Amino acid sequence: MSVDRRTLRPSATFPDHVLAEIHRAADRGVYEIRGFGAKRHLPTFDDLLFLGASMSRYPLEGYRERCDTDVVLGDRFASKPIELAIPITVAGMSFGALGANAKEAIGRACTAMGTSSTTGDGGMTEEERRSSKTLVYQVLPSRYGMNPDDLRRADAIEVVVGQGAKPGGGGMLLGQKITERVAGMRDLPVGIDQRSACRHPDWTGPDDLAIKIQELREITDWEKPVYIKIGASRPQFDVPLAVKAGADVVVLDGMQGGTAATQDVFIEHVGIPILPAVRQAVEALQELDMHRRVQLVVSGGIRTGADVAKALAMGADAVSIGSAAMVALGCNRPIHIEDYRAIGTEPGACHHCHTGRCPVGVTTQDPELEARLDPEQGARRLRNYLTVMVLELQTVARANGKSHVLNLEPEDLVALTVEAAAMAGVPLAGTDWIPGRG
Repeated sequence: MSVDRRTLRPSATFPDHVLAEIHRAADRGVYEIRGFGAKRHLPTFDDLLFLGASMSRYPLEGYRERCDTDVVLGDRFASKPIELAIPITVAGMSFGALGANAKEAIGRACTAMGTSSTTGDGGMTEEERRSSKTLVYQVLPSRYGMNPDDLRRADAIEVVVGQGAKPGGGGMLLGQKITERVAGMRDLPVGIDQRSACRHPDWTGPDDLAIKIQELREITDWEKPVYIKIGASRPQFDVPLAVKAGADVVVLDGMQGGTAATQDVFIEHVGIPILPAVRQAVEALQELDMHRRVQLVVSGGIRTGADVAKALAMGADAVSIGSAAMVALGCNRPIHIEDYRAIGTEPGACHHCHTGRCPVGVTTQDPELEARLDPEQGARRLRNYLTVMVLELQTVARANGKSHVLNLEPEDLVALTVEAAAMAGVPLAGTDWIPGRG
């Protein structure tokens, strides 16, 4: 019997990957856990373009005219704010999620570039502190590995309220990655899944957070800037509350941000993209007359110097990268192909950070796999990548006539789609129309 070719057209509602997930759920009865970030199509900085300079403003000559990139973070209350050579930092990724070699490589690269790295959950490793000139220490709901001595050894403190990949959810580290060293740092049993609380145990709102920030300042003699990190969900409310609580810096993480492990339903269906989140956060700071006084660091899906430039033009003071830094270290690099296939994936599609079987040695505690990432070589790759991002950022800024990258502004941008124009609050290309504003 011949097949009716018309019936072979796949369903838009039930494409292959949806059918496969329903079959998997029906067979196993448990939700899917994975690493990395959202795979669905989302509006991104790619939906924005710079206008560039011509007659109405003059571009800068790249080989003769300076374009500075330095930024200061945390000068609202801290006596020792963070001074960075570039406005690109590396986000918090824990020892446990990443191996010790990866953490050391990140610290070395950030030091070479004059920027900061961040501890992530689970405490501070000696490799990370030694290799990082400027290290931000995260305080999470879990309190794993936290102690006052390490707070004092850090250069800034980041209180994590939420993460872009899972706002409203806690951290997760599966048992196969909890080695004796990780377990010792977190006071956990070896080999048992770790699920962190989704909210801090000793405060329930911004008034309590203000008390917590006061405690952190007193522990560190008012030297260290205090960041508040929020997942992008309601930035128009969350940013003012963070400012009211006393934050020096707000870190805003969009839903394109990655994670070592969480439920797939979180990654794909919770939070908002970074594009509208930045606009809402900046507007909230402007309404409080605190824009540039409380710095805004943007993360979640930053990949290129152009992305950085667009985030700064929308009003951010700096950006933070996580997944992109992992890729620079070797994540999803097409090597050790058989090891990718052994865990059921291919380079370019791998999201098996949670398994501890990372073929390139980035997200693993296995000594043999971890040895595949040499800290010195990894640092060189990440440093090269950051260098390219900075050069791209300066190129774009000069093309718009800016002598400092923080002089980029919304007037330099247009949007390619109606959706992006509405989300970013910039005109649709070729018009002066911003959807939703008249």
